[in-house]
Amino acid sequence: MSRRRIGFWYRLAAVICKPPLLVLFKRDWQGMEHIPADGGFITVVNHNSYLDPLSYAHYQYNTGRVPRFLAKSGLFKGGFVGLMMRGTGQIPVYRESTDAAVAFRAAVAAIDKGECVAFYPEGTLTRDPDMWPMQGKTGAARVALLTKAPVVPVAQWGANEVMPPYAKEKKLRLFPRKTLRVKAGPPVDLSEFYGKEPTAEVLRAVTDKVMAAVTEILSEVRGEPVPAEPYDHKKAVAARRDRSRRDRAAAERAWELDEQGVKLDDQAPKTQEDEGK
Repeated sequence: MSRRRIGFWYRLAAVICKPPLLVLFKRDWQGMEHIPADGGFITVVNHNSYLDPLSYAHYQYNTGRVPRFLAKSGLFKGGFVGLMMRGTGQIPVYRESTDAAVAFRAAVAAIDKGECVAFYPEGTLTRDPDMWPMQGKTGAARVALLTKAPVVPVAQWGANEVMPPYAKEKKLRLFPRKTLRVKAGPPVDLSEFYGKEPTAEVLRAVTDKVMAAVTEILSEVRGEPVPAEPYDHKKAVAARRDRSRRDRAAAERAWELDEQGVKLDDQAPKTQEDEGK
């Protein structure tokens, strides 16, 4: 995509957003050579701060290839934000509705027109305690198999130091001046999956391969080893619920025994030493 096809609204967004980003943050940008010079493509990006889209959009805008983000539909409804979202060609996602597939059709159409579509496959800010990417959702994989477009993994770090995810206080931590780090890697080779039926297993395998590439790049950016396995939020929630149920059952049992006048020590198995007393 040439610079002249960026469009009025994206240029307006850049005029508004770039000056404060340049003043408030340092930048460490790497891997721009992996952003295709022309043709449609997909980027898959980790998500650890509400400032991520600004940091990443700034990075990619400077390559001359602007991203079209998939964003929740509520952001498009009105006001200046809605106007900018519509004007810059972002793609609304209608969650938990029959219109959810519309976003993927729009993403495919944008790629077919030679544009870039950016996915945050985690679907939300990471819940991983150490802010590594979580297990991804399969939307990007589905679009990748439909279009066979290049899939560029991108890792970013630093915005989370300015605005940590799920912080109790919603305020910017601007000082000392933080560095926004963004690094793109080479496209992920997904040719082994082309021509296969997009079953749940195939989509999961594609997603896991792409997310592994994102995590590997983030490991390089952070200078830390890759975790043994990606954080699975659903499993973590289920484990917490199981522990809560066990703790509740133990507390109820203790209460019942107390009501019956039975001491907990009397319920414990006796050792040979106890029996010899």
